Amino acid sequence: MASLPASPAQAAFALPPRDPARVERDAREEGARLLALGGRLTVANIAALDRQLRALEPAPMPLVIDISAVRRVDTTGAWVLYRTMRDWQARGHSARLIGASPDTRALVERVGGADRPCRVHNPRDDSPAGRLAAIGRDVIRFVGQLGGFLAFLGTTLVALARVIPQPRRWRVNAVVHQAEAVMVNAIPIVGLMLFLVGFVIAQQGAVQLRQFGAEVFTINLVGRATLRELGVLMTAIMVAGRSGSAFAAQIGSMKLAEEVDALRTIGVSPFEALIAPRVIALVITMPLLAFFAAICALIGGGLYCWIDLGIPPATFVRRLQEIVPITDFWITMIKAPLFGAIIAIVGCHEGMQVRGDAESVGIHTTTAVVQAIFSVIVLDAFLAVFFTALGWI
Repeated sequence: MASLPASPAQAAFALPPRDPARVERDAREEGARLLALGGRLTVANIAALDRQLRALEPAPMPLVIDISAVRRVDTTGAWVLYRTMRDWQARGHSARLIGASPDTRALVERVGGADRPCRVHNPRDDSPAGRLAAIGRDVIRFVGQLGGFLAFLGTTLVALARVIPQPRRWRVNAVVHQAEAVMVNAIPIVGLMLFLVGFVIAQQGAVQLRQFGAEVFTINLVGRATLRELGVLMTAIMVAGRSGSAFAAQIGSMKLAEEVDALRTIGVSPFEALIAPRVIALVITMPLLAFFAAICALIGGGLYCWIDLGIPPATFVRRLQEIVPITDFWITMIKAPLFGAIIAIVGCHEGMQVRGDAESVGIHTTTAVVQAIFSVIVLDAFLAVFFTALGWI
């Protein structure tokens, strides 16, 4: 099968290099090895000469490289000349360059000056002292981050104390917009997730309780677990993943675009314009979203009890009224705004820490989600012990 003719571009790339670099003379004179080079010592012409110089057999004599016939030298050619002389000197013999113009000699010297060893990875000190120093650095970094977060928290509380008593300073549109993004847009996913959580809790609880003939207590399990703990906790985790990351990414992008600095320049506090509306929106909407999530979980658990255990919805509701105390509802209503405030403050704090480039936005967004979820779980554990100590069981 006949091949197609090459295009002009392919033919151009197939042409041999113009005036390739070459060894015009290789002789031994006056007790030294003389290499006379010619052509162009450039990146496009030096490939063959580079292989030839690398294959030079070592000889116990000085090396002299004559480039008086070379027409042009670029950085690649200067590096090949420097490397050849360096390798020859490493064998214990002198090497020098002749026939070079002042500019070429300066270029070779500058390229040689950049020939320094570099570490790709920092060496790891596994000695006891090195590990102790690493622990100390981590502690210092943690204390610095904690101090920065506490300072940010204090500044946010001061901004809220200035804004809330003065209705004229309220940014109602910003609060409503954030409330819509946090609550209204999250209703479908939160409702579906908690419905399935309630269904799974009822199913797993019924399987275990059936061994003791106590399937009826599945209602107790679903009611207390979802209304007191799982409803608000799972909602907070979902909001941390959605809204906490969004807050960090939005404010971080504004930091990179210098919009935060522009607000300060025109006399507007970023804490009042950006952070306060987000904190207020989450504090207001989290109780509503948590209550909705708990209801969805109860519906999921009631549906399973109806399908598998034969407990009709009316009986399920009456049993809930008997075994679920009103304190469980108030515990959820107390936890929800606290969780919302933590998520908003952590997300905004990480957004304000963005520096440098777009990669920093991704790093701090991920950090915001992790820290918000961790903080919510720690606070939930503390509140569980606290409310139990109060007798709200």
